[in-house]
Amino acid sequence: MNTVNAQQEFSSFSPSLLAADAIAHHWLQQVTVRLRREICWRWHQQSGGNPVFATTLPTLNDPLVASLDMTRYWQAKNQFFQTDTTAKYLTDKLSIAPPRVDLLPVQGSFGWVVETLRLDSIATFTLALGLISSFDQAAGSVISACLNDANTTQPTLALAQLLWDLPGQVLAIADISHPLWRYGLLQPANTNQAGVDWHSPIVVPPVVANSLLFPNSDLPQTLALLKSESHSLFERANLVALRLRTRAKDRLRVVPLRSAIGASASVVIQGISQVTQRPVVELQSHAALLENTAYLKSLVTFCWLQNLDLFIRVDTLSCQSCDAQRRHSYLLPLQSIPIAIFLEIRERNELTHLPNTLLLPIVEVPHLSYENRVQYWQECLDSTAPHFNREIAECARRFRYEKETIKSICEALKSVPQVLSETTLFSACRAELDLDIGELAQEVRPRFTVSSLVLPPKQQALFQEIHHAMRTLTQVHYGWGTARVWNESGISVLFAGAPGTGKTMAAEVLASLLDLPMYRIDLSQVVNKYIGETEKNLKRLFDLADVSDTILFFDEADALFGKRTEVKDAHDRYANLEISYLLERMERFKGLAILATNRKKDLDEAFLRRLRYILDFPMPDIPERKRIWQQVMPEKVDASQIDFDFLARQFPLAGGHIRSIIFNACLQTAEGFSLESSNPPQLTMEPILIAVKREYDKLNRSVSLEQFGSYAKFIEGIDRQ
Repeated sequence: MNTVNAQQEFSSFSPSLLAADAIAHHWLQQVTVRLRREICWRWHQQSGGNPVFATTLPTLNDPLVASLDMTRYWQAKNQFFQTDTTAKYLTDKLSIAPPRVDLLPVQGSFGWVVETLRLDSIATFTLALGLISSFDQAAGSVISACLNDANTTQPTLALAQLLWDLPGQVLAIADISHPLWRYGLLQPANTNQAGVDWHSPIVVPPVVANSLLFPNSDLPQTLALLKSESHSLFERANLVALRLRTRAKDRLRVVPLRSAIGASASVVIQGISQVTQRPVVELQSHAALLENTAYLKSLVTFCWLQNLDLFIRVDTLSCQSCDAQRRHSYLLPLQSIPIAIFLEIRERNELTHLPNTLLLPIVEVPHLSYENRVQYWQECLDSTAPHFNREIAECARRFRYEKETIKSICEALKSVPQVLSETTLFSACRAELDLDIGELAQEVRPRFTVSSLVLPPKQQALFQEIHHAMRTLTQVHYGWGTARVWNESGISVLFAGAPGTGKTMAAEVLASLLDLPMYRIDLSQVVNKYIGETEKNLKRLFDLADVSDTILFFDEADALFGKRTEVKDAHDRYANLEISYLLERMERFKGLAILATNRKKDLDEAFLRRLRYILDFPMPDIPERKRIWQQVMPEKVDASQIDFDFLARQFPLAGGHIRSIIFNACLQTAEGFSLESSNPPQLTMEPILIAVKREYDKLNRSVSLEQFGSYAKFIEGIDRQ
């Protein structure tokens, strides 16, 4: 490319400003000469031909008068340009031909744009006119004087028409489909369906101007070059890369990259970049700047100028005020700029509002395998010590984090001076966990320990098996090699039994023993009356919970996992599809799914066959009821007057009802005791038996006076009170 000699005439009003591109220098000079010549004419008009008065900027006239005078003084103006000494000197300057370029123009330069887009003289002049206001701050007052408008300091198409010798040619530039607008080289303040407003400012965005004038300058701060590294590509990514090698000359191409949180999509992009031989820059997250779609378009234009492709992460341009389907609508104004945009997404529905003509096939970013996670944990922790291998192996299975997440956790752990332990490692991993399940589930804080759970021996043994199965899952899956056959799946169990028999308590005990977060699924939110919405809710739920070992507790599961029905209409068909989808996701779920129901017979048999364990919670017998009565008694209460044998023998109640009875009895007894008293509060049989009667009434079950035996006097007549 020919460079500009500093001894050449200035191309702008500010003498220190010189464009590195010779073609840009020439056309900027053409713009400044025409602006100077127009100022000369304005001086001549206002001074009446007396040069003494041409010492200040021309004063502004009434716009209507100025418009009418254009026709009146047209011939006089042309004659002035040929006869006035200064004006003729400037007119002669306009006849200078553009410099000869011996070498190919530098990619992204002004000369490269003129050659690539085959711009004619008026288009090239208009581009330079838009460029002058971005390049030279001194041009503003001159433009204002030429436009006869103190409030307009940026060029317009009206100014281009005023300055150009053949003003009719400017009409072609007003078409919004003109390459200057399509490629984002010029950006109008306002557009309509017909074209560009004559009096709206036209500017070359500063990012674009920098490339046109100084094509070898540094990247904008909002773009970062991805390292050029060779990575092996799987089949879909390689096919997309081959399609990208043929650059589209007339449109944007969007490559969706579906990835999990923390996955390294840049690795796939680097592999594609090796095939396409086109560098890729990543859009940095500057939310305040990126809300401006004009600025985003200028960055995409810059990428086209510099032969770059663009990578946009999923969280860089997430619109907080719009739904997922409209999140990427900002790409629509960029359709005519021929670069490739690698767009990271979480779900396919984010692409709904993008035309299919823009989209290439979705590339799935591979998840880290268990073995890769173990290796990466060891690398990031600088730990290959044999004594810590078990902890890392367990962590790699329980937390299915991707590279970027693992790296950030390890960086935080290295800043802690204390020796790394399993507790510290797991705590750091849990702190990183962000299950934004929203209205679909509520987190449960375990209230019970294993000593609280009272079960018959058979059920107690099965409960211990479930606990042991979760404890040994890492060893069996990856030490013994069952992960491939069983798809790295976790454990799915069913807790079946009447209300109050301990199903929820058992789930909380498991959460406590396994040190796992537990979420109760709100079926009223998951099951949606609209076709297909239940499946979407379930997918969102399982996708979020699969990131880490989690306990999902489906209470009243028969509402969601019921028997499939005979297909009579579309709703029946979709209901069956939802159950089928649920069965498939349950089999792939890597955590612990616990379903609780008191209507086991209503569950789909195909579903029951796929469960790992089914634990039936029977009504407790007399010895178990006695243990429950004793365990639920508050530890600060004196229970020496309670006949536990009588209560267990006479009232066949489940544990949940017994807890309710003791709580109600405490509420009715507490009024007579003071917090300051040194004596412990005492609970007697009377309030307990009254609470028993109330509980039976609440359950709509009959209880006779004979069941209360010698204590019947406490409840005689309470219904008449």
